Amino acid sequence: MSEAVLPPGWPAMSIQQAHALLGQPGLPTEIGEATIRGVPLKVWKNQPPTLRAVAEMAKTHGDKVFLVYEDERVTYDAFYRAVARFAVELQAQGVEKGDRVAVIMRNVPEWVVAFYAAASIGAIVTPLNAWWTGPELEYGLTDSGTKVAVMDAERYSRMTEHFGNCPDLKHVYVSREVDEIAHPYISKLEEVLGAPNDWVKLPDQPIPPVEIDTDDDATIFYTSGTTGKPKGALATHRAVNCNIFTAGAAGARTFLRKGEMPPAPDPDAPQRSALLSVPFFHVTGCFAVLNPTLATGGKLVLMFKWEPIRAFELIQREKVTTAGGVPTIAWQLLEHPARGNYDLSSLESVSYGGAPSAPELVRRLKEVFPKSQPGQGWGMTETCATVTSNSAEDYQNRPDSCGPAAAVAELQIRDPADGLTVLPPGSVGELWSKGPMNARAYWNKPEPTAQTFVDGWVRTGDLARLDEEGFCFIIDRAKDMLIRGGENIYCVEVENVLYDHPAVMDAAVVAKPHRILGEEPAAVVTLKPGHEATEEELRAHVAERLAAFKVPVAVKFWHETLPRNANGKILKSELKKLFVEEPA
Repeated sequence: MSEAVLPPGWPAMSIQQAHALLGQPGLPTEIGEATIRGVPLKVWKNQPPTLRAVAEMAKTHGDKVFLVYEDERVTYDAFYRAVARFAVELQAQGVEKGDRVAVIMRNVPEWVVAFYAAASIGAIVTPLNAWWTGPELEYGLTDSGTKVAVMDAERYSRMTEHFGNCPDLKHVYVSREVDEIAHPYISKLEEVLGAPNDWVKLPDQPIPPVEIDTDDDATIFYTSGTTGKPKGALATHRAVNCNIFTAGAAGARTFLRKGEMPPAPDPDAPQRSALLSVPFFHVTGCFAVLNPTLATGGKLVLMFKWEPIRAFELIQREKVTTAGGVPTIAWQLLEHPARGNYDLSSLESVSYGGAPSAPELVRRLKEVFPKSQPGQGWGMTETCATVTSNSAEDYQNRPDSCGPAAAVAELQIRDPADGLTVLPPGSVGELWSKGPMNARAYWNKPEPTAQTFVDGWVRTGDLARLDEEGFCFIIDRAKDMLIRGGENIYCVEVENVLYDHPAVMDAAVVAKPHRILGEEPAAVVTLKPGHEATEEELRAHVAERLAAFKVPVAVKFWHETLPRNANGKILKSELKKLFVEEPA
């Protein structure tokens, strides 16, 4: 990869100096202190205290368009009317502060209304994975003790045989093209709200008053673990809303690093528009995209499912300024042969997280979308999305880093063996993360809670290193690291080399069992459209760049995007099945 071309004199200041300037008294990004569950932490002093406060900000954005889905367009005013109406309805069903309200839908406008209506009356919103099967959804509803559920017709059809196994469930709302319902506790959401294009006709009433503290519980998001039962990460209003200021401060930091003052908000500037291609039921979609978009008056363009041609159409039609999600989506925006048929000049940012990305990706994004600022970050369900951010010149300079921690967060690399010894810069160990964005517990799971949430820290399970300036480099998931005959192999290192091959669009390295060595590296790759490569060619490509023991012993070709869970993480458990154990 070619060296990044950086402005003369860059950086004008260190990350620590930029954070100190951003946190000064009187600025929107002022940093304060708060003691949260007995732990003193830095906090964003001016962030909205609750999700209810964010929902009420919709009133200030008036007739601006908020949600776009197919031929449906919902303004901020219409959205607020729907939230207030459904909040009244939930209270009529007996929902009280602390009760769980589940939202089980694809990305549609009703999802957003249900989420904010429940949160605004103090309920704990519990979004469940729309990809789950009926038994999995039953688990989520019973584990959380959900009282009221809101779902679309497809999820309803999966659940019909399971409602009887959910004793805490008192009412279910179903939306979108559902047949007649003959059950006393199931009703149609449209009978309460009407269709999204008609929400503007709903009464103009306030959300019912409820006392909510910033450190009250707000959400349960289930982890995306690919093995075992998912755990519900319980988070507060403060933790969720951290993302609003974490994102804004990271953007301001890029200007300070160039020696420039961040521009003041311009009320006459064109409305920013984000294309959402990751699910709302994942913390990236909800906390890092939806909530900040609402707070800042942006437009959110929803996709039923990711499809590159449809994404091009929407970017052109809606003048989308921000797109992304996971690295694979960014690659498809770049490599699809039909890209040149569409006007994508509105794109100013292509950002991603949720999975490692190849350093080559940032260079290609700058080539294809010259005015866009590629960016990536790191976070997890247990940190309520974003902890680190890397963009602009910082990303060009360190394309294999997910960036430094937010100004209110702290990262440490600890010895995985004892979980206590803090390792020096440059050392690879387990990443620990501390900050006001952390979830506070796993719902009703005291033992896993005690193992993961320790004195304000989250033990992430990621192997990483920090450099002298605090930039984080994710090496691998601790449990995914290969050990070949006593030699550690970090899968992401081999994957990045595979990504550097001009024919490779998607790559995953997994363990292939071996009777003597224990395991060996094997690769599964998807080639770019119109490109060719052989197994021998790809193995030789890696052999030229890495030690021999890291070279995949086998390469298999996958003729579509590699299988992923809803959060964009490659399902390596599925890919391992391609490599059977050697006979004895």
